[in-house]
Amino acid sequence: MSSRRAFLSGCAGVAAAGFTTLSSANPRNGNSRERTFHFSTNRFALEEDPELLPAVIDAGVTDLWLASYFFGYWYDKPADLMRMARKIEARGLRVHVINVPLGHPGDSLGAKSGGVPLTPPAHWKMGVKPNGATFSGTSLHAPATAENCAALKELQAAGVRELFVDDDFRLAQGPGTIGGCFCSEHRKRFLTLHGYPESSWDELLDDVSRRDLTRYLRQWVEFSCDELTASFRAQQRAAPQIHLGNMIMFMGAEKAGIRLKDYHNSLFRVGELMFEDRSFASVRAKTQELFSVLFHRRYARPELAYSETTAFPANRLSASNMAAKLAISTIADVRNTMYMSGLTAFPTAHWPVLKPAMRKQQQLHARLAGHKLKGPFKHYWGDGGRYVSDDNAYSLFLAAGVPFEVVDEPGKDGVVFLGDHDAGLARNGLVQSSGALLVHRPGSDNPRETSRAVAETLPDLFALKRTLDLTNVPHVLEDIPVVCAWYPTVNAVFLWNLQEEPVKLTLAYKNMNRQVNIGALDSELVELG
Repeated sequence: MSSRRAFLSGCAGVAAAGFTTLSSANPRNGNSRERTFHFSTNRFALEEDPELLPAVIDAGVTDLWLASYFFGYWYDKPADLMRMARKIEARGLRVHVINVPLGHPGDSLGAKSGGVPLTPPAHWKMGVKPNGATFSGTSLHAPATAENCAALKELQAAGVRELFVDDDFRLAQGPGTIGGCFCSEHRKRFLTLHGYPESSWDELLDDVSRRDLTRYLRQWVEFSCDELTASFRAQQRAAPQIHLGNMIMFMGAEKAGIRLKDYHNSLFRVGELMFEDRSFASVRAKTQELFSVLFHRRYARPELAYSETTAFPANRLSASNMAAKLAISTIADVRNTMYMSGLTAFPTAHWPVLKPAMRKQQQLHARLAGHKLKGPFKHYWGDGGRYVSDDNAYSLFLAAGVPFEVVDEPGKDGVVFLGDHDAGLARNGLVQSSGALLVHRPGSDNPRETSRAVAETLPDLFALKRTLDLTNVPHVLEDIPVVCAWYPTVNAVFLWNLQEEPVKLTLAYKNMNRQVNIGALDSELVELG
């Protein structure tokens, strides 16, 4: 296929003089409250399916992101990419680019054939796990940054102005992994930086194995973050006319080398994970998805935030489930929806199903954009979660029909839900509240008077709900799994039904009881005044 020949044809530079600037007619102004819809694809998918682009346009997508440079190879060279970009822009869409700088661990690209290389070139070094095993992708050695910088310079010369580095741009092989490359080169650099003897390395490896947030492990994580941030900033300096963005992995944080605050002014893709119907089916899976997005929105500017509305493999997430995910971005005020599915497009038949859902969420989002969530339940993910955890957040409280808000630290009121590693820090006095009830799972028991063990099950959380005085808080009376997001400054509640069947519920607030009908996996905005 021509796509495979283009990919394997090497990394030779391409003169790009004379090409128009991508998206120059509508540069991002940094203060838009509009909900926009984007589609990540590639030139070859558009050429192979002539019905794809018309379906995308009809659904309401305004921006396409085309794959270009992948971990040492040109998947699509600038000259060829720009010829397609001009055709797309003639249809009224804006065009941007996605690069994959380091390489995914495994076939996370979803190509139709085996013709796309899955590992970087031989002159790139392998990564090393704590146990000494080697792997490719998600490790950073010379000349990876330099070669990515060179590619960005060519893309800038071609006219590219917005570019995401895909979520292989991390130093952990997957969610819940304490990352970094444990090779001899990185070991020497780390020990020399801190003036540690060789014996400290074995202590660090033991800390990693036990997920114990010691001084050594915190310094190792920050060392990895410094390395990844330095590479990102070098790439941004190499192409200053390009607004660079990082696609953050599910629950991505410091342990993956991603110091989230470093990307505040960058394009910022928030991380999700449930990419197929089987993984997305449970109520808890949906709350895990929402938890990750709410966590990342602590660091991402809403107008620069993008969803990870992904199907992978491309045909494994139904259109109805993909449409259901749109509610997550509305709740969290993520103003750009990014549809993704690797190098193979998800079924074109999805777009007519997505179209009405996109319009509905766009209208609801317009009412809520810029307004903050408020509620007695507190969404918290602290140092234990970000530095050493397995990313198993206590998230099911989001389905209890009680409003919630996102907090940086436990406060003086409400109920704060702790993951196991943050509960461990609380047990040692390293996470404290000034009056809030700290809730954790049984098995991570905290003897402090301000804490309580509550199993992460819907019956146990509904029982907890019944102990609270919610008179002055809008909430769902019935024990059914529904997200209840309250925005006091617009006097409205956003309800998301997490069941695959319609529900009839009662929204209670002060002296009001209102009946609300919501379709399967659908959402509704209820005005309180």
